[in-house]
Amino acid sequence: MKHIILSIISFITIAASSAQTPVKDVSVGRTASNLLVKMTVITGAAGDEANSELWLRPLITAGSDTLWLQPVVVAGRTRYYQRLRRDRDAGDYVMLRAGKDPDYAYTAVVPYAGWMEQSQLRIVSRTDGCCGSPTTPETTADIAAIDFKPKVYEPAIVYVTPAREMVKTREIHGSAFIDFPVNSTRILEDYRDNSRELSAIRATIDAVRSDKDVTITSLYIKGFASPEGRYAANEQLARGRTEALASYVRDLYNFPPSVMHTSWKAEDWSGLIRWVENHDISNKEAIMSLISDNAIDPDRRDQLLKKRYPAQYAMLLRDVYPSLRHSDYTVNYTVRDYATVEEIAAVMATAPQKLSLDELFRLARSYDSNTPEFMEVMEVAVRMYPDSETANLNAALTAASRGETDKARRYLARAGKSPNALYAAGVTEARDGNIDAAIALFSQAEAAGVTEASGEIAKLRALK
Repeated sequence: MKHIILSIISFITIAASSAQTPVKDVSVGRTASNLLVKMTVITGAAGDEANSELWLRPLITAGSDTLWLQPVVVAGRTRYYQRLRRDRDAGDYVMLRAGKDPDYAYTAVVPYAGWMEQSQLRIVSRTDGCCGSPTTPETTADIAAIDFKPKVYEPAIVYVTPAREMVKTREIHGSAFIDFPVNSTRILEDYRDNSRELSAIRATIDAVRSDKDVTITSLYIKGFASPEGRYAANEQLARGRTEALASYVRDLYNFPPSVMHTSWKAEDWSGLIRWVENHDISNKEAIMSLISDNAIDPDRRDQLLKKRYPAQYAMLLRDVYPSLRHSDYTVNYTVRDYATVEEIAAVMATAPQKLSLDELFRLARSYDSNTPEFMEVMEVAVRMYPDSETANLNAALTAASRGETDKARRYLARAGKSPNALYAAGVTEARDGNIDAAIALFSQAEAAGVTEASGEIAKLRALK
């Protein structure tokens, strides 16, 4: 939330607007319920004419609202004594004797009204002669500009421009579970679920190849066999089945040899370990200890697992090992650059993963930073680049600028410890009202070279 400074009583102190105004040391204060006006009336300003008197009528005004305060009369000798003899309602005003009474400390306390938050304190002056007739024109002077509008901290937001991604490289991953007849390395499309698995591979590649903005640079296939039986036989199967899948893809798309890359792993013990780690089975710790022991030959490990834990081995062979016979594939590709913000906006709406961080930042800067569109781009940027310190830093600043400090802190946790991250943390603390913590962070940022930090420190100290 925005930081608002409120005090039990606060004062605005203003010098009188001109040397001719017969008041000085003007101050206006307020509490939760009252407005307090103080000023010093200069009794000598009325002159020494015995038959004249100076009327001073303070008022508070804003637009169509006006409140008159208790007036002051500074009277010459004759008028002073005349009023003493005849006025029975002298309590309606303050009477002073010109040239004799010391300067008067005037105070008025009135109920505070909302319209007074930003208003003017004025004084109307008039000099009357011996018969009460004006001898000078009535004048009005502004003597104080009243502004009790709550002070709100508005930070300077210092975004970090991302570095340009010279070549936009992307990748997409998948796993296929191609079934083969026993001891075979030949792909049969109509065998078991192969049609579905091969269709998924084709869909992945087709989605990239059909995009006019994209160029495929490489395709990696890595095959795995499950760890039952002899290691040598499994390695032969893993290699043969991987090459069979690569050949299938190469023939289907006519990829050049430079694009296709293959590798294999004879037995997927890592996959087995992950499965056991995440499931409750009998003798789990002992089984984990055995299958994780790389000092034991793979064939020996398989034999010991089957001998010591036959029930669990049978379950693993039936329910888990089929998923360990898989082919993982990665399609690497490059994406062209987008020149205009209109183009970038269109791509963000359909395929934001094709945009670089600097392209998203260019789009964001085309919007006013207070708009929902700006916030959306920053959110997309951090979603597409969750590990980017720059994306998290800019998202944190955007959230903090809107008072969403909890969200800002989540982003800051991944924004690093750069000087700009210290600055963003300072903005977040200030938005939460933690002024001292914010000043400390801004001071660190300033020392590290963030020039804007000194201005933020000054703003916050003015609020304290």
